[in-house]
Amino acid sequence: MTLLVKEDVSAYTVRIASWQDDILALRRIREAVFIHEQGVPAELEWDEFDVDCIHVLASDSAANPVGTARLLPDGSIGRMAVLREYRGKRVGTALMHRLLREAESRQMQQVTLNAQAYAIEFYKKFGFRVTGKAFLDAGISHVRMVLR
Repeated sequence: MTLLVKEDVSAYTVRIASWQDDILALRRIREAVFIHEQGVPAELEWDEFDVDCIHVLASDSAANPVGTARLLPDGSIGRMAVLREYRGKRVGTALMHRLLREAESRQMQQVTLNAQAYAIEFYKKFGFRVTGKAFLDAGISHVRMVLR
């Protein structure tokens, strides 16, 4: 199922992606956001979980990949990344809605994530609640959040 979202004159789509088939697009977005912008070491960005995750991919009206996120089998959302020029255009919101629909369809009773501190309010809009104190991950302040 593809969600079409229109934002002013631009449009983008959000779909379930295949790690195997869409690896170049998924990696390009995460490298741009996490490794280049935020300085996360490459060895911390890539893990063994990608092959088992449900990935979502947002593309603009010209089919250029602009955002991604993943849902682990245990109900954890992570690696939410939107290219800088597409931030503030509801791409992240569309990615979250798609992942939450997927979690619901899989009858997951709880969804968790480790939010970067600046993004806490974004996740609260979806009903996530902070559980616990701030911690550093890759040198960036995070908090654990839960949605039941």
